[in-house]
Order: sequence, then structure tokens, then C-alpha cells
Amino acid sequence: MTIHGEHPFLPPESERSPVRRLRGRLPSPVGLWTTSDDGKRAGLTVSSMLIADGEPGLVIGLIDPDSDLWETLRSARTAVVSLLGAGHQQLADAFGYVAPAPGGPFRMIDWTDTDWGPAPVGVTTWAGCRLVDPDPAEVGWSLQVHLEIAHVELQPDDLPPLIHRRGRYTVL
Repeated sequence: MTIHGEHPFLPPESERSPVRRLRGRLPSPVGLWTTSDDGKRAGLTVSSMLIADGEPGLVIGLIDPDSDLWETLRSARTAVVSLLGAGHQQLADAFGYVAPAPGGPFRMIDWTDTDWGPAPVGVTTWAGCRLVDPDPAEVGWSLQVHLEIAHVELQPDDLPPLIHRRGRYTVL
């Protein structure tokens, strides 16, 4: 076995997508979208999202159409959108399906069942949301999912936010 000084699976620079590299340089908050339907829980780490203020307020995210989250969210029509902070990197990796989670990522921490789905215990900021359209527009390789914000939970926040940039997590 050889130990590489660089990423062994990284394509040569000339073969990398410039759009993907541009997106990677845009710092993004790390969110965790979770839902539950008929006893089945699903979740996904989402960093391609924004909050639109208005009446009603919306969370807009780019979601993988093949994800368990989308299948369950489309059926449940509700979700919890949590903002992750320092110390949640392993949770983000587990729900992003880039790190192992023996027994599944929902076994990593405790959860509170809400009217919108499971909310992670220890997360200080989350929103309970309702799916606006079960047939959202395709944007690139993703679905542009709109969630109407029905409830916002804001607790004292001493935790620096978790940010994703260039394939890595950092905190502010």
C-alpha cells in the first residue's frame, strides 16, 4: 500500500468541473434535513440551501432526487431543517453518507419527535417545515425543494456555526 500526499482519487485539474470548483469556493452553512413517515426516518446533510424571508418564510434547498430523504419527504410532506454547529462534523458526514454510522446515522445522537419530523437534541436552531410542491423543478442534478416554515426554534447559541467550503468543514 502506498500513502499518497494528495487525494488518490482526485482527477487531474484539467478534468475537474469548473462549476463544481466554483461552488466549492462558496462557503455554505451546513444544514441537516430530517423527516419521518409511517415510522421510517430519513435525513440528509444539505449545504446548498437558503432562507427566504416573507409570508410565509421558505427554506429552499437542492436535494438529490435519488436520496432516501426525498422519497420520505415527498410522502411525509413535513421536515425539520436544523443548522449544525461546531462538534457536529461526524453527524454531517454520517448524514452525507461519506462516513460510517454503525446502526445508521439516527443512532448517533438523541432525537425529539416533533410535528414536522425528528429534531436533533443539542442543536440550537431548527425549523419545522411543510413541503410546498411534491413535484419540484429540476436544477442541475438536483431538485429545487421549497419548504414553508411553520415553526422556528431559536435557543441560546454559543456554538459557532458549521460551514462547508472546498470539501471541508470549518467553523466561524
